[in-house]
Amino acid sequence: MMKAAGHRVFSEAESRRCRADFPALQRTFGAHRVAYLDGPGGTQVPQAVIDAIADCYRSRNVNTHGNFPPSAELDERMSGARTAIADLLGAAGPERISIGQNMTSLAFSLARALARTIQRGDEVLITQLDHEANRGPWRLLQESGAVLREVPLLASGNLDYAAMANLITPRTRVLALGCSSNAIGTVNDIARARALTRAAGALLILDAVHYVPHFPVDVQSLDPDFLLCSAYKFYGPHIGVLYSRAGALEALNPDRLVVQESAAPYRIETGTLNHPAIEGVRAAVDYLAGFGRGSGRGAAVHDALGAISSYEHSLGALLWSELAQLPAVRLWGVPFTDAPRAPTVSFTVDGHESATLARTLGAVGICVWDGNFYAPRPVEILQVPDGSLIRVGFSMYNSAEEALRLVAVVRKATLGQERARKHRR
Repeated sequence: MMKAAGHRVFSEAESRRCRADFPALQRTFGAHRVAYLDGPGGTQVPQAVIDAIADCYRSRNVNTHGNFPPSAELDERMSGARTAIADLLGAAGPERISIGQNMTSLAFSLARALARTIQRGDEVLITQLDHEANRGPWRLLQESGAVLREVPLLASGNLDYAAMANLITPRTRVLALGCSSNAIGTVNDIARARALTRAAGALLILDAVHYVPHFPVDVQSLDPDFLLCSAYKFYGPHIGVLYSRAGALEALNPDRLVVQESAAPYRIETGTLNHPAIEGVRAAVDYLAGFGRGSGRGAAVHDALGAISSYEHSLGALLWSELAQLPAVRLWGVPFTDAPRAPTVSFTVDGHESATLARTLGAVGICVWDGNFYAPRPVEILQVPDGSLIRVGFSMYNSAEEALRLVAVVRKATLGQERARKHRR
């Protein structure tokens, strides 16, 4: 097991104990206990999150800023939820945390605001590795006269940083970069990108949807202008989060009603927020913090994620090494010997459609995703057969036994194919 420096070990035994906190994990499909290996598409939620959402509906199902006790309670809870998210991200305070329907909606809102600042000939840089939610919104800036450029993806699964350096010019206004690939697990060099954008005077916008669930985050160290993530990837409900550095939102004019507060973090928020879900996000952060050590929630949640990261990495490394022994399996992305790396394993099997194999796994209670996962560009660039991967993602509640169950199903499928091929001879 790889142990993150300065963090304790999150053990297999602790993972087994935490499974009891997640009601969905108690399900069975026939004789098979469910194995949710679909974390990159969204994690399950612990009972504490369900209780927090239900309690809001029971006790505080009102709107904010009212002159009556339940509304005042809700105001306090919403501020506390922003503080919890700030603790998770290492932000200076709740005023740095905006909330929206989902990451994609927030990204489009941010893009529309940025479009009002774009001049013809300004340059916008995206990458060939990213999820479409961190590509599509910024492509809209072309309608305002921006020139769009792409950082190439290498066959190794890494970005071409030499090309990135050459592509950033004094005309570059934005670099939109994923912290980690949801398709193949690559973790990008954020510090290098930050240095390049600072030198050029460009904004750095980070998609951390696939990063925040698996690594301790310190936005003050990463120093993006904006960072987006999704709570349903770190054991919470479907809520999008936008971090903005001090002054960044105030420099833009997002779509908003005249009655909307103009200061950050409210400046980019529209309409009434989903208050019960936001309560659930706070509970998710508190739940994670309960697995860590340190003075205060911020230190505890960072310690917990460091330990959980090491545990998840060990599961990914196990699955990678086991699948690598199967001749028909092709693994995509950087090996698990190259750290850091997200605990995401994507593969294809010669002679098997990914969708068919995913259904075979699902029939025995093993939940995985197949397809391009809304990241068609890297799948296209890497020339994945039929444009479809099988993706396995590990979360804190997964186990080595579940990884080996998956390997056994894949091995059986490939052995059956090999026997049939030899029989035809």
